[in-house]
Amino acid sequence: DPASGAAMASVADCGASEARAAVRVAHEAFCSWRGVSAKERSSLLRKWYDLMMQNKDDLAKIITAESGKPLKEAQGEILYSANFLEWFSEEARRIYGDIISTPAKERRALVLKQPLGVAAVITPWNFPSAMITRKVGAALAAGCTVVVKPAEDTPFSALALAQFSASLCLMTFAGCFPLQLSNQAGIPSGVYNVIPCSRTKAKEVGEVLCTDPLVSKISFTGSTATGKVLLHHAASTVKRVSMELGGLAPFIVFDSANVDQAVAGAMASKFRNAGQTCVCANRFLVQKGIHDSFVKKFAEAIQKSLRIGSGFEEGTTQGPLINEKAVEKVEKQVSDAVSKGATVVTGGKRHPYGRNFFEPTLLSNVTRDMLCSREETFGPLAPVIKFDTEEEAIAVANAAEVGLAGYFYSRDPAQIWRVAEQLEVGMVGVNEGLISSVECPFGGVKQSGLGREGSKYGIDEYLEVKYVCYGGL
Repeated sequence: DPASGAAMASVADCGASEARAAVRVAHEAFCSWRGVSAKERSSLLRKWYDLMMQNKDDLAKIITAESGKPLKEAQGEILYSANFLEWFSEEARRIYGDIISTPAKERRALVLKQPLGVAAVITPWNFPSAMITRKVGAALAAGCTVVVKPAEDTPFSALALAQFSASLCLMTFAGCFPLQLSNQAGIPSGVYNVIPCSRTKAKEVGEVLCTDPLVSKISFTGSTATGKVLLHHAASTVKRVSMELGGLAPFIVFDSANVDQAVAGAMASKFRNAGQTCVCANRFLVQKGIHDSFVKKFAEAIQKSLRIGSGFEEGTTQGPLINEKAVEKVEKQVSDAVSKGATVVTGGKRHPYGRNFFEPTLLSNVTRDMLCSREETFGPLAPVIKFDTEEEAIAVANAAEVGLAGYFYSRDPAQIWRVAEQLEVGMVGVNEGLISSVECPFGGVKQSGLGREGSKYGIDEYLEVKYVCYGGL
Protein backbone atom coordinates (compact mmCIF):
# COMPACT_ATOMS: atom_id res chain seq x y z
CA ASP A 1 0.00 0.00 0.00
CA PRO A 2 1.79 3.17 -1.15
CA ALA A 3 -0.15 5.27 1.36
CA SER A 4 0.96 3.30 4.43
CA GLY A 5 3.85 1.24 3.13
CA ALA A 6 2.26 -1.88 4.60
CA ALA A 7 1.99 -5.18 2.73
CA MET A 8 -1.68 -5.93 2.09
CA ALA A 9 -1.87 -8.95 -0.22
CA SER A 10 0.00 -11.77 -1.88
CA VAL A 11 0.18 -12.82 -5.50
CA ALA A 12 2.10 -15.41 -7.49
CA ASP A 13 5.56 -14.32 -8.61
CA CYS A 14 5.79 -15.62 -12.18
CA GLY A 15 9.09 -16.10 -13.94
CA ALA A 16 10.37 -17.10 -17.37
CA SER A 17 8.85 -20.60 -17.30
CA GLU A 18 5.38 -19.29 -16.44
CA ALA A 19 5.70 -16.66 -19.15
CA ARG A 20 6.51 -19.33 -21.75
CA ALA A 21 3.58 -21.43 -20.54
CA ALA A 22 1.23 -18.46 -20.81
CA VAL A 23 2.39 -17.77 -24.37
CA ARG A 24 1.68 -21.38 -25.37
CA VAL A 25 -1.75 -21.29 -23.78
CA ALA A 26 -2.50 -18.06 -25.67
CA HIS A 27 -1.19 -19.52 -28.93
CA GLU A 28 -3.39 -22.60 -28.61
CA ALA A 29 -6.40 -20.40 -27.87
CA PHE A 30 -5.60 -18.20 -30.88
CA CYS A 31 -6.11 -21.13 -33.24
CA SER A 32 -9.81 -21.12 -32.37
CA TRP A 33 -10.34 -17.48 -31.28
CA ARG A 34 -9.27 -16.17 -34.68
CA GLY A 35 -12.18 -18.09 -36.23
CA VAL A 36 -14.81 -16.62 -33.90
CA SER A 37 -17.05 -14.27 -35.85
CA ALA A 38 -16.63 -10.53 -35.45
CA LYS A 39 -20.20 -10.32 -34.19
CA GLU A 40 -19.53 -12.85 -31.44
CA ARG A 41 -16.28 -11.18 -30.41
CA SER A 42 -18.20 -7.91 -30.29
CA SER A 43 -20.88 -9.45 -28.07
CA LEU A 44 -18.35 -10.91 -25.63
CA LEU A 45 -16.49 -7.61 -25.29
CA ARG A 46 -19.78 -5.86 -24.69
CA LYS A 47 -20.61 -8.33 -21.90
CA TRP A 48 -17.20 -7.64 -20.36
CA TYR A 49 -17.97 -3.91 -20.48
CA ASP A 50 -21.35 -4.49 -18.82
CA LEU A 51 -19.73 -6.49 -16.02
CA MET A 52 -17.18 -3.75 -15.42
CA MET A 53 -19.97 -1.21 -15.09
CA GLN A 54 -21.90 -3.45 -12.72
CA ASN A 55 -18.81 -3.85 -10.51
CA LYS A 56 -17.28 -0.42 -10.98
CA ASP A 57 -17.16 0.48 -7.29
CA ASP A 58 -15.24 -2.65 -6.29
CA LEU A 59 -12.85 -2.26 -9.22
CA ALA A 60 -12.18 1.36 -8.22
CA LYS A 61 -11.40 0.30 -4.65
CA ILE A 62 -8.80 -2.13 -5.97
CA ILE A 63 -7.10 0.68 -7.91
CA THR A 64 -7.02 2.93 -4.85
CA ALA A 65 -5.76 0.14 -2.61
CA GLU A 66 -2.84 -0.82 -4.83
CA SER A 67 -1.85 2.53 -6.35
CA GLY A 68 -2.98 5.11 -3.80
CA LYS A 69 -5.02 7.00 -6.40
CA PRO A 70 -7.89 9.02 -4.85
CA LEU A 71 -11.09 7.00 -5.01
CA LYS A 72 -12.89 9.59 -7.13
CA GLU A 73 -10.11 9.43 -9.72
CA ALA A 74 -10.11 5.63 -9.53
CA GLN A 75 -13.84 5.62 -10.26
CA GLY A 76 -13.16 7.84 -13.26
CA GLU A 77 -10.47 5.44 -14.47
CA ILE A 78 -12.86 2.48 -14.30
CA LEU A 79 -15.35 4.33 -16.50
CA TYR A 80 -12.56 5.23 -18.91
CA SER A 81 -11.29 1.65 -18.82
CA ALA A 82 -14.70 0.12 -19.47
CA ASN A 83 -15.32 2.52 -22.34
CA PHE A 84 -12.42 0.99 -24.25
CA LEU A 85 -14.15 -2.39 -24.11
CA GLU A 86 -17.37 -0.79 -25.30
CA TRP A 87 -15.58 1.07 -28.10
CA PHE A 88 -13.67 -1.94 -29.40
CA SER A 89 -16.73 -4.16 -29.10
CA GLU A 90 -18.18 -1.86 -31.76
CA GLU A 91 -14.97 -1.63 -33.80
CA ALA A 92 -14.75 -5.45 -33.99
CA ARG A 93 -17.52 -5.36 -36.61
CA ARG A 94 -15.84 -2.61 -38.64
CA ILE A 95 -12.69 -4.41 -39.77
CA TYR A 96 -12.96 -3.83 -43.51
CA GLY A 97 -10.84 -5.00 -46.41
CA ASP A 98 -10.58 -3.65 -49.96
CA ILE A 99 -11.11 -4.62 -53.58
CA ILE A 100 -8.59 -3.06 -55.95
CA SER A 101 -8.99 -2.64 -59.71
CA THR A 102 -6.26 -4.38 -61.71
CA PRO A 103 -5.04 -3.80 -65.30
CA ALA A 104 -5.75 -7.46 -66.16
CA LYS A 105 -9.44 -8.18 -66.68
CA GLU A 106 -9.03 -11.85 -65.75
CA ARG A 107 -7.76 -10.96 -62.25
CA ARG A 108 -9.24 -9.53 -59.09
CA ALA A 109 -7.20 -8.04 -56.25
CA LEU A 110 -8.42 -8.25 -52.69
CA VAL A 111 -7.02 -6.95 -49.40
CA LEU A 112 -7.84 -8.86 -46.23
CA LYS A 113 -7.19 -7.82 -42.64
CA GLN A 114 -6.33 -10.68 -40.32
CA PRO A 115 -5.32 -10.93 -36.64
CA LEU A 116 -1.60 -10.97 -35.93
CA GLY A 117 -1.62 -13.75 -33.33
CA VAL A 118 -0.51 -13.68 -29.70
CA ALA A 119 -0.02 -10.16 -28.36
CA ALA A 120 2.19 -9.56 -25.31
CA VAL A 121 0.86 -6.58 -23.35
CA ILE A 122 3.10 -4.87 -20.78
CA THR A 123 1.33 -2.20 -18.76
CA PRO A 124 2.26 0.52 -16.21
CA TRP A 125 1.09 1.11 -12.64
CA ASN A 126 -0.37 4.61 -13.00
CA PHE A 127 -3.49 3.47 -14.89
CA PRO A 128 -3.59 -0.22 -13.92
CA SER A 129 -7.00 -0.90 -15.47
CA ALA A 130 -7.33 1.50 -18.41
CA MET A 131 -3.93 0.69 -19.91
CA ILE A 132 -4.99 -2.96 -20.05
CA THR A 133 -8.39 -2.51 -21.67
CA ARG A 134 -7.06 0.04 -24.18
CA LYS A 135 -4.69 -2.63 -25.49
CA VAL A 136 -6.60 -5.84 -24.78
CA GLY A 137 -9.91 -4.50 -26.10
CA ALA A 138 -8.32 -3.77 -29.47
CA ALA A 139 -6.42 -7.06 -29.54
CA LEU A 140 -9.43 -9.24 -28.76
CA ALA A 141 -11.65 -7.31 -31.16
CA ALA A 142 -9.12 -7.98 -33.93
CA GLY A 143 -9.05 -11.70 -33.13
CA CYS A 144 -5.75 -11.83 -31.23
CA THR A 145 -5.15 -13.49 -27.88
CA VAL A 146 -3.12 -11.79 -25.17
CA VAL A 147 -0.62 -12.33 -22.39
CA VAL A 148 -0.63 -9.40 -19.98
CA LYS A 149 2.29 -8.57 -17.70
CA PRO A 150 0.95 -5.92 -15.33
CA ALA A 151 3.21 -3.55 -13.43
CA GLU A 152 4.89 -5.07 -10.39
CA ASP A 153 3.33 -2.41 -8.13
CA THR A 154 -0.25 -2.95 -9.31
CA PRO A 155 -1.08 -6.54 -10.33
CA PHE A 156 -4.56 -6.79 -8.84
CA SER A 157 -6.50 -4.71 -11.34
CA ALA A 158 -5.29 -7.05 -14.09
CA LEU A 159 -6.23 -10.09 -12.05
CA ALA A 160 -9.65 -8.67 -11.23
CA LEU A 161 -10.44 -8.57 -14.95
CA ALA A 162 -9.85 -12.25 -15.56
CA GLN A 163 -9.88 -15.81 -14.36
CA PHE A 164 -7.03 -18.12 -15.32
CA SER A 165 -5.48 -21.38 -14.16
CA ALA A 166 -3.85 -21.89 -10.77
CA SER A 167 -0.66 -22.96 -12.51
CA LEU A 168 -0.24 -19.43 -13.82
CA CYS A 169 -1.51 -17.39 -10.91
CA LEU A 170 -2.83 -17.75 -7.37
CA MET A 171 -4.42 -14.66 -5.90
CA THR A 172 -5.15 -13.68 -2.32
CA PHE A 173 -6.39 -10.15 -1.79
CA ALA A 174 -7.61 -9.23 1.66
CA GLY A 175 -10.40 -6.70 1.70
CA CYS A 176 -11.39 -6.68 -1.99
CA PHE A 177 -13.42 -9.23 -3.90
CA PRO A 178 -11.30 -10.82 -6.68
CA LEU A 179 -13.62 -10.17 -9.60
CA GLN A 180 -13.16 -12.50 -12.56
CA LEU A 181 -14.93 -10.56 -15.23
CA SER A 182 -13.56 -11.85 -18.54
CA ASN A 183 -14.50 -15.38 -17.51
CA GLN A 184 -17.98 -14.28 -16.45
CA ALA A 185 -18.37 -12.53 -19.80
CA GLY A 186 -17.80 -15.84 -21.59
CA ILE A 187 -14.43 -15.06 -23.13
CA PRO A 188 -12.84 -18.49 -23.74
CA SER A 189 -10.04 -19.82 -21.55
CA GLY A 190 -6.59 -18.90 -22.85
CA VAL A 191 -7.70 -15.79 -24.72
CA TYR A 192 -6.78 -13.42 -21.89
CA ASN A 193 -3.85 -14.43 -19.68
CA VAL A 194 -2.10 -12.55 -16.88
CA ILE A 195 1.39 -13.19 -15.50
CA PRO A 196 2.16 -10.98 -12.49
CA CYS A 197 5.75 -10.90 -11.33
CA SER A 198 8.04 -9.14 -8.90
CA ARG A 199 10.49 -6.43 -9.86
CA THR A 200 13.33 -8.95 -9.65
CA LYS A 201 11.71 -11.18 -12.27
CA ALA A 202 10.36 -8.44 -14.55
CA LYS A 203 13.44 -8.47 -16.76
CA GLU A 204 13.33 -12.20 -17.49
CA VAL A 205 9.57 -12.18 -18.09
CA GLY A 206 9.85 -9.20 -20.43
CA GLU A 207 12.66 -10.85 -22.35
CA VAL A 208 10.63 -14.04 -22.84
CA LEU A 209 7.63 -12.10 -24.12
CA CYS A 210 9.79 -10.14 -26.56
CA THR A 211 11.78 -13.09 -27.92
CA ASP A 212 9.36 -16.02 -27.94
CA PRO A 213 8.64 -16.81 -31.62
CA LEU A 214 4.99 -17.58 -30.80
CA VAL A 215 4.43 -13.94 -29.82
CA SER A 216 3.58 -11.81 -32.87
CA LYS A 217 3.02 -8.45 -31.23
CA ILE A 218 4.40 -6.38 -28.34
CA SER A 219 2.41 -3.51 -26.86
CA PHE A 220 4.15 -1.58 -24.09
CA THR A 221 3.44 1.52 -22.03
CA GLY A 222 6.27 2.77 -19.83
CA SER A 223 9.56 4.60 -19.85
CA THR A 224 11.56 5.33 -22.99
CA ALA A 225 14.59 3.55 -21.51
CA THR A 226 12.65 0.32 -20.95
CA GLY A 227 11.00 0.65 -24.36
CA LYS A 228 14.42 0.69 -26.02
CA VAL A 229 15.39 -2.53 -24.22
CA LEU A 230 12.18 -4.23 -25.32
CA LEU A 231 12.67 -3.03 -28.90
CA HIS A 232 16.13 -4.57 -28.89
CA HIS A 233 14.74 -7.92 -27.76
CA ALA A 234 11.80 -7.80 -30.17
CA ALA A 235 14.13 -7.17 -33.10
CA SER A 236 15.49 -10.72 -32.91
CA THR A 237 12.17 -12.10 -34.19
CA VAL A 238 11.00 -8.94 -36.00
CA LYS A 239 7.79 -8.53 -34.04
CA ARG A 240 5.17 -5.86 -34.61
CA VAL A 241 5.61 -3.30 -31.85
CA SER A 242 3.58 -0.42 -30.50
CA MET A 243 4.86 1.67 -27.64
CA GLU A 244 3.65 4.61 -25.60
CA LEU A 245 6.75 5.91 -23.88
CA GLY A 246 7.88 8.86 -21.79
CA GLY A 247 6.89 12.46 -22.28
CA LEU A 248 8.00 15.94 -21.25
CA ALA A 249 4.80 17.80 -22.03
CA PRO A 250 5.10 21.57 -22.51
CA PHE A 251 2.22 23.73 -21.23
CA ILE A 252 2.47 27.10 -22.96
CA VAL A 253 0.51 30.17 -21.85
CA PHE A 254 0.61 33.07 -24.32
CA ASP A 255 -0.15 36.68 -23.49
CA SER A 256 -3.49 36.42 -25.32
CA ALA A 257 -4.69 33.57 -23.08
CA ASN A 258 -7.51 33.71 -20.57
CA VAL A 259 -5.47 33.38 -17.36
CA ASP A 260 -8.23 31.81 -15.27
CA GLN A 261 -8.90 29.24 -17.97
CA ALA A 262 -5.18 28.49 -18.25
CA VAL A 263 -4.86 28.00 -14.49
CA ALA A 264 -7.82 25.61 -14.46
CA GLY A 265 -6.26 23.64 -17.30
CA ALA A 266 -2.90 23.61 -15.54
CA MET A 267 -4.45 22.22 -12.37
CA ALA A 268 -6.23 19.46 -14.27
CA SER A 269 -3.23 18.53 -16.39
CA LYS A 270 -0.52 18.71 -13.71
CA PHE A 271 -2.03 17.34 -10.53
CA ARG A 272 -4.25 14.49 -11.72
CA ASN A 273 -3.00 11.34 -9.97
CA ALA A 274 -0.45 13.53 -8.14
CA GLY A 275 1.31 14.28 -11.42
CA GLN A 276 1.83 10.60 -12.20
CA THR A 277 0.48 10.52 -15.76
CA CYS A 278 2.41 10.23 -19.00
CA VAL A 279 0.63 13.23 -20.54
CA CYS A 280 0.66 15.58 -17.56
CA ALA A 281 2.25 18.99 -18.03
CA ASN A 282 5.95 18.82 -17.14
CA ARG A 283 7.18 22.29 -18.19
CA PHE A 284 5.11 25.46 -17.91
CA LEU A 285 6.21 28.09 -20.42
CA VAL A 286 4.52 31.42 -19.66
CA GLN A 287 4.91 34.57 -21.75
CA LYS A 288 6.35 37.54 -19.86
CA GLY A 289 3.27 39.78 -20.18
CA ILE A 290 1.07 37.33 -18.31
CA HIS A 291 3.70 35.50 -16.25
CA ASP A 292 3.27 37.12 -12.84
CA SER A 293 -0.52 36.95 -12.93
CA PHE A 294 -0.46 33.28 -13.94
CA VAL A 295 2.03 32.28 -11.22
CA LYS A 296 0.04 34.13 -8.53
CA LYS A 297 -3.28 32.55 -9.51
CA PHE A 298 -1.71 29.12 -10.02
CA ALA A 299 -0.25 29.21 -6.50
CA GLU A 300 -3.58 30.29 -5.03
CA ALA A 301 -5.38 27.44 -6.82
CA ILE A 302 -2.84 24.89 -5.56
CA GLN A 303 -3.17 26.06 -1.97
CA LYS A 304 -6.96 26.27 -2.08
CA SER A 305 -7.98 23.26 -4.14
CA LEU A 306 -5.58 20.42 -3.35
CA ARG A 307 -5.89 18.19 -0.29
CA ILE A 308 -3.35 15.48 0.54
CA GLY A 309 -4.42 12.23 2.17
CA SER A 310 -5.29 8.58 1.76
CA GLY A 311 -7.11 7.80 -1.45
CA PHE A 312 -9.97 6.36 0.58
CA GLU A 313 -10.51 9.57 2.59
CA GLU A 314 -13.36 11.82 1.53
CA GLY A 315 -12.10 14.99 -0.14
CA THR A 316 -8.60 13.75 -0.94
CA THR A 317 -7.30 15.09 -4.26
CA GLN A 318 -3.62 14.14 -3.88
CA GLY A 319 -2.69 10.62 -2.83
CA PRO A 320 0.80 9.19 -2.35
CA LEU A 321 3.44 8.72 -5.00
CA ILE A 322 3.82 5.09 -5.95
CA ASN A 323 6.99 4.43 -3.93
CA GLU A 324 10.00 5.93 -2.18
CA LYS A 325 12.02 6.11 -5.38
CA ALA A 326 9.37 8.35 -6.97
CA VAL A 327 9.50 10.73 -4.00
CA GLU A 328 13.27 10.89 -4.15
CA LYS A 329 13.11 11.87 -7.83
CA VAL A 330 10.84 14.84 -7.09
CA GLU A 331 13.07 15.87 -4.18
CA LYS A 332 16.12 15.71 -6.41
CA GLN A 333 14.53 17.92 -9.07
CA VAL A 334 13.40 20.51 -6.53
CA SER A 335 16.82 20.58 -4.88
CA ASP A 336 18.58 20.92 -8.23
CA ALA A 337 16.30 23.75 -9.34
CA VAL A 338 16.68 25.71 -6.09
CA SER A 339 20.46 25.31 -6.18
CA LYS A 340 20.47 26.90 -9.65
CA GLY A 341 18.29 29.87 -8.73
CA ALA A 342 14.66 28.70 -8.86
CA THR A 343 12.17 30.01 -6.28
CA VAL A 344 9.77 27.77 -4.37
CA VAL A 345 6.41 29.56 -4.60
CA THR A 346 4.51 26.87 -2.68
CA GLY A 347 5.26 23.35 -1.45
CA GLY A 348 8.75 22.01 -2.03
CA LYS A 349 9.08 19.19 0.50
CA ARG A 350 7.69 15.89 1.70
CA HIS A 351 4.29 15.99 3.39
CA PRO A 352 4.03 14.77 6.99
CA TYR A 353 1.07 12.52 6.13
CA GLY A 354 3.44 9.70 5.13
CA ARG A 355 6.74 8.78 3.57
CA ASN A 356 5.39 8.60 -0.01
CA PHE A 357 3.56 11.92 0.10
CA PHE A 358 4.99 15.11 -1.41
CA GLU A 359 3.55 18.59 -1.30
CA PRO A 360 2.14 20.00 -4.56
CA THR A 361 4.98 22.27 -5.58
CA LEU A 362 5.23 25.36 -7.78
CA LEU A 363 8.62 26.75 -8.85
CA SER A 364 9.30 30.07 -10.59
CA ASN A 365 12.51 31.49 -12.11
CA VAL A 366 13.13 28.10 -13.70
CA THR A 367 15.67 27.78 -16.50
CA ARG A 368 16.19 25.22 -19.24
CA ASP A 369 19.33 23.71 -17.68
CA MET A 370 17.49 22.48 -14.58
CA LEU A 371 16.58 18.80 -14.24
CA CYS A 372 12.86 19.59 -13.98
CA SER A 373 13.05 21.18 -17.44
CA ARG A 374 14.86 18.23 -19.00
CA GLU A 375 13.56 15.11 -17.25
CA GLU A 376 10.05 13.76 -16.87
CA THR A 377 9.05 14.26 -13.23
CA PHE A 378 6.09 11.96 -12.65
CA GLY A 379 5.17 13.84 -9.51
CA PRO A 380 3.39 16.98 -8.21
CA LEU A 381 5.98 19.52 -9.38
CA ALA A 382 5.12 22.46 -11.64
CA PRO A 383 8.17 24.46 -12.88
CA VAL A 384 7.46 27.77 -14.64
CA ILE A 385 9.79 29.18 -17.32
CA LYS A 386 9.28 32.75 -18.54
CA PHE A 387 9.61 33.40 -22.28
CA ASP A 388 9.46 36.42 -24.59
CA THR A 389 8.30 35.34 -28.06
CA GLU A 390 6.24 32.64 -29.71
CA GLU A 391 9.31 31.44 -31.60
CA GLU A 392 11.21 31.03 -28.34
CA ALA A 393 8.41 29.00 -26.76
CA ILE A 394 8.21 26.65 -29.76
CA ALA A 395 11.98 26.18 -29.73
CA VAL A 396 12.01 25.31 -26.02
CA ALA A 397 9.03 22.98 -26.34
CA ASN A 398 10.51 21.12 -29.31
CA ALA A 399 14.02 20.80 -27.88
CA ALA A 400 13.08 17.57 -26.08
CA GLU A 401 13.91 14.17 -27.55
CA VAL A 402 10.38 13.03 -26.71
CA GLY A 403 7.03 14.27 -27.94
CA LEU A 404 3.92 12.71 -26.42
CA ALA A 405 1.53 15.53 -25.50
CA GLY A 406 1.64 19.32 -25.49
CA TYR A 407 -0.73 22.05 -24.34
CA PHE A 408 -1.09 25.74 -25.00
CA TYR A 409 -3.51 28.54 -24.21
CA SER A 410 -4.20 31.38 -26.63
CA ARG A 411 -7.14 33.39 -27.98
CA ASP A 412 -5.39 34.32 -31.24
CA PRO A 413 -6.82 32.11 -34.03
CA ALA A 414 -3.80 32.49 -36.29
CA GLN A 415 -1.44 31.70 -33.43
CA ILE A 416 -3.50 28.63 -32.50
CA TRP A 417 -3.06 27.15 -35.98
CA ARG A 418 0.65 27.98 -36.11
CA VAL A 419 1.49 26.50 -32.74
CA ALA A 420 -0.71 23.41 -33.07
CA GLU A 421 1.02 22.52 -36.34
CA GLN A 422 4.54 23.31 -35.13
CA LEU A 423 4.55 21.48 -31.79
CA GLU A 424 6.45 18.20 -32.20
CA VAL A 425 4.09 16.01 -30.21
CA GLY A 426 1.50 13.35 -31.01
CA MET A 427 -1.35 15.06 -29.15
CA VAL A 428 -2.13 18.74 -28.61
CA GLY A 429 -4.53 20.33 -26.16
CA VAL A 430 -5.60 23.82 -27.25
CA ASN A 431 -7.19 25.70 -24.36
CA GLU A 432 -7.76 22.28 -22.78
CA GLY A 433 -5.82 20.42 -20.07
CA LEU A 434 -7.46 17.00 -20.38
CA ILE A 435 -7.27 15.41 -23.81
CA SER A 436 -7.64 11.63 -23.42
CA SER A 437 -10.72 10.04 -25.03
CA VAL A 438 -11.44 6.51 -26.23
CA GLU A 439 -12.56 7.89 -29.59
CA CYS A 440 -9.27 9.70 -30.29
CA PRO A 441 -5.81 8.31 -31.20
CA PHE A 442 -3.34 8.24 -28.32
CA GLY A 443 0.40 8.19 -28.99
CA GLY A 444 3.55 10.22 -29.49
CA VAL A 445 6.35 11.11 -31.87
CA LYS A 446 10.16 11.07 -31.63
CA GLN A 447 11.22 8.94 -28.64
CA SER A 448 7.73 8.93 -27.13
CA GLY A 449 6.77 5.79 -28.98
CA LEU A 450 5.39 3.98 -32.00
CA GLY A 451 1.82 3.48 -33.14
CA ARG A 452 -1.50 4.67 -31.75
CA GLU A 453 -3.99 3.34 -29.22
CA GLY A 454 -7.73 3.88 -28.91
CA SER A 455 -9.85 5.37 -31.70
CA LYS A 456 -10.52 3.67 -35.03
CA TYR A 457 -6.75 3.48 -35.57
CA GLY A 458 -6.04 1.43 -32.46
CA ILE A 459 -7.33 -1.86 -33.83
CA ASP A 460 -4.99 -1.66 -36.84
CA GLU A 461 -2.05 -2.27 -34.48
CA TYR A 462 -3.29 -5.87 -34.12
CA LEU A 463 -4.11 -6.60 -37.74
CA GLU A 464 -2.04 -7.86 -40.66
CA VAL A 465 -2.83 -6.73 -44.20
CA LYS A 466 -2.91 -9.57 -46.74
CA TYR A 467 -3.10 -9.06 -50.49
CA VAL A 468 -4.90 -11.80 -52.47
CA CYS A 469 -4.56 -11.97 -56.27
CA TYR A 470 -7.42 -14.06 -57.71
CA GLY A 471 -6.68 -15.02 -61.32
CA GLY A 472 -8.06 -17.22 -64.06
CA LEU A 473 -11.43 -15.51 -64.15
